[in-house]
Amino acid sequence: MSSYAQFHDLHSVVCVFNTLEEPHTIAWNLIIKSHLDLGLFHSALLLYKTMRRLGVAHDSFTFPIVNQAVSSLQSDVMYGEMVHCVSTKMGFGFDVYFCNTMIEVYLKCGCVDYARKLFDAMSQRDLVSWTSMISGYVGEGSVGSAFILFQEMMVKSEPNSVTLMAMLQACCAIESLIHGMQLHGYAIKSGLVIDGSVQNSVLKMYTRTGSVEEVEIFFSKIDRKDEVSWNILISYYAMEGDIEKLVNIFSEMRGSAALSIETLTLLISAFAKCRDLFQGEKIHCLTIKTGFCDEILLTSLLDFYAKCGEIEISAQLYREIPNRNIVTFGAMMSGFIQNGYIKDAINLFHQMQAANFEPGAEILRSILDAYTYLGALKLGKAIHGFFIRNLSYRSMEETTHMETSILNMYIRCGNISSARACFNNILVKDLVTWTTMIEGFGSHGLGLEALELFGLMLGERIKPNCITFLSLLSACGHSGLVREGCEVYNSMKWIYGIQPDLDHYTCMVDLLGRYGKLKEALSIIVKMVIFPDSRIWGALLAACRIYEDIKLGEYTAQRLLELEPGNIGYHTLLSNVQASVGQWNEVEEVRRVMNEKDLKKKPGWSCVEANGMIHGFVSADGSHHQVEEIYEILGSLSRNWADEQSRFVGVLGRALGMASDARSRQFSLEGTLEINYPKSWLMPMISSKSKLTHI
Repeated sequence: MSSYAQFHDLHSVVCVFNTLEEPHTIAWNLIIKSHLDLGLFHSALLLYKTMRRLGVAHDSFTFPIVNQAVSSLQSDVMYGEMVHCVSTKMGFGFDVYFCNTMIEVYLKCGCVDYARKLFDAMSQRDLVSWTSMISGYVGEGSVGSAFILFQEMMVKSEPNSVTLMAMLQACCAIESLIHGMQLHGYAIKSGLVIDGSVQNSVLKMYTRTGSVEEVEIFFSKIDRKDEVSWNILISYYAMEGDIEKLVNIFSEMRGSAALSIETLTLLISAFAKCRDLFQGEKIHCLTIKTGFCDEILLTSLLDFYAKCGEIEISAQLYREIPNRNIVTFGAMMSGFIQNGYIKDAINLFHQMQAANFEPGAEILRSILDAYTYLGALKLGKAIHGFFIRNLSYRSMEETTHMETSILNMYIRCGNISSARACFNNILVKDLVTWTTMIEGFGSHGLGLEALELFGLMLGERIKPNCITFLSLLSACGHSGLVREGCEVYNSMKWIYGIQPDLDHYTCMVDLLGRYGKLKEALSIIVKMVIFPDSRIWGALLAACRIYEDIKLGEYTAQRLLELEPGNIGYHTLLSNVQASVGQWNEVEEVRRVMNEKDLKKKPGWSCVEANGMIHGFVSADGSHHQVEEIYEILGSLSRNWADEQSRFVGVLGRALGMASDARSRQFSLEGTLEINYPKSWLMPMISSKSKLTHI
């Protein structure tokens, strides 16, 4: 049985086992362990249940094997407690080997307190006992407890390389260079530093806590650099964004270590982060040349090309991946959304659902961003409902992030009341959640509500950042709260110590410009330490158009066209400023320049959500398969609207005549108007000089 088990021939193991009239304890242990080694954890536990029912005696190896099955399943701690109780009744409760496996079960189930209670009750502890408990503390994030227990261990037992690696991982978690250097010194003193795994752990510690110089010095002292050593250094330079050193290190590695899929995947991810298409394509060629390829590497390449804007290559790689998983779907969806292929992302999400893949939080946020971009409120609500139904399976951090995305969806889709309700229902609100709601109030013209919410946020002792103040300034600008906006701007600098950047200056220029304070707005631009960009000049030019300041408008337009001579929007804005004061010759000149440079505006598009489908349209679009029916209905609506408009003009004329004859400022209309007339053509009819004050 033991020989067959070594070759994972489970069928032969079972056949031999069945030939035994009364299988003894060792045979039962072997057949349970054989199922366990092949990942058949449930079958292993069912065999143990049969063993118990038959009253077979246990030995010191039986319960550790059962514990291995329980910890592999990562099931409820109740199963571990049951095994613990039975083993204690049978007299194995103080066996060191069993206790070590029991500690591992409790740690896998997340019950560190149970594990520590058992650890303290052990009359004898070996190296595995100490190391398991220390690793459990590090894994849970209780680094302080891990250091205290390590100090106790130093008195009673000598740590080994595994213990040291666990402690170095703790130093990485708290980013403590001092503790890491002390452990490095201990590794040298005890001779453990010659272990290659310890050297790699020390190198990783320096990459997380030390400087570039410290990392490079220690790396140069490693005698036998293996693949892991090089990968740690590559990850470090990728995190630092130093592409030049990354390329040099990779060239050096190729001369002294074997290439692996892991290394290529790290490099592709690094080049994707900085969007270096040239270097990434070189790595892609190398993967083809070496023949290294798996789903993870192909997915990384897919993500790389998507981030570099080569979405067609990404789609081709996606089609070449034979066994697509949830990560592959997520990467392709994210790539579509980043490059503006929103409908393709939605179609891919439907394909993923048809393939019975359960979407994770990242994918849900991606598809929610797509629906938000399209303004598809009904589809966004469907994602909200799906998230609520699966809420119990999410961590608290995932829940907060997802709830913030849902909040943003309601805001962007114009449903501020649902956004307010969603915000009130979020249990754990972080800074991003508060800032999102403040921005939502501001974008809907509710500046006072945004300021009130900011006060509540400060009451919760949440410190604002530069994005929070940007949202507040934008809210004040949309609501015309000039005094309040200036107070926010000053408090940002002098109370919270946050220096304004270009976005904050742009908001202030927009705020002052909307209120007609054009000189003050220009003064902010002139006094800025930061070089002004096209957005801030554009905000001032828009204000010049509203208040018909042609002199300042032309000066601002010159600055704009120097920065972006090919931007048709700024040419159009300048011509509108000139047209507002009747400078038609100058308007013609701007239009001539636009024609000479062949500047054409991209057509705007809109979308309609109907029966769970998104339909997009541009001006004079004829590509839709129901275009004839659409234009027929539009024509019918247009004719009906023209009739109602004529009727309204007649009734309004009679009303104005009545008001003039009676010399009255209040009147009522004859009959009832059933149509809600749009302000776009209603308001120009009502002159500011008329006597009409109420309709």
